[in-house]
Amino acid sequence: HTFPNHTSLIHIGHSFEGRKLTGVKIAKPEPNSLEKKERKGFVILGAQHAREWIATSTALYLAHALAVNASLQTSADSHHSLSHLLDKFEFHIIPLPNPDGHEYTRKHDRLWYKNRQTVSPGRGKEACKGIDMNRNWGFEWSPAQDPSSDPCKHWFPGSRPFEAHEVNALTSYLTYRTGGLGKVVAFLDLRSYGQTLSAPFSYSCDVYPGDAEDQIEAALGAAQASSKVHGITFSSGRLCETLYSAPGNIVDWAYAEAGIKYTYAAHLRDTGTYGYLLPAEFIRPTGEETAALVAYLAAFIAKDPKTM
Repeated sequence: HTFPNHTSLIHIGHSFEGRKLTGVKIAKPEPNSLEKKERKGFVILGAQHAREWIATSTALYLAHALAVNASLQTSADSHHSLSHLLDKFEFHIIPLPNPDGHEYTRKHDRLWYKNRQTVSPGRGKEACKGIDMNRNWGFEWSPAQDPSSDPCKHWFPGSRPFEAHEVNALTSYLTYRTGGLGKVVAFLDLRSYGQTLSAPFSYSCDVYPGDAEDQIEAALGAAQASSKVHGITFSSGRLCETLYSAPGNIVDWAYAEAGIKYTYAAHLRDTGTYGYLLPAEFIRPTGEETAALVAYLAAFIAKDPKTM
């Protein structure tokens, strides 16, 4: 209710345990037919992996930076405002796509990774909990190979694509409720940790996207813009190179199936000193660095006539 003119809550679906999947849409009213063409969509996703708390915190920071007009902030904060981006984009921000896993990290196991969906019994074990949401997307999905085919294993990708309740709900939202093919032009999957900005593909380094040149050029500039904020080094490349090859990744699906040209995974602070247990005092600087990254990407994409 703080910013009723340009923010609205979006209901995406429910988790396996029945918690709401909620996001926020931040957009100015659409221009009328005599004005400029409609604004394009920019989607930002928080932590699919439950233990990556900084991804959720950063998604919330970005939502605030977009919602608050720079003129209403102090001079020290105004340069971090992203409200000017609403002139060309509408933003869909989903801070907590894995609410069950997040709740489990708060009360039981801080380093829990997957969602909390009950899956088939492991070898000689009772029913296991959890699907790795970021290996459950339908593009180039593949069943886990031994020994990770055990559903109790860390990276269990599910027994079929889109099996995870949350992935299914997110797919429906991104496919049918963001304006249709061509409306969304940018997608950013926030993660931790590693300080990298990565373009498709994740499933293989043997294949290059048709838009690889534009994707990598934008990523290089965005990583440099992020590095300049606090002097923290960020690198860029393809996700199969900056991390490792993995099938069923949301970045691959968003590009190849949802048709979103500028699709990235942003691994935030740090590089391993604290890892997933990043102290609270780093929330704000991480948000500021990521705001610079988003601002650069938006400016780059706005100049692409084939996209806008």
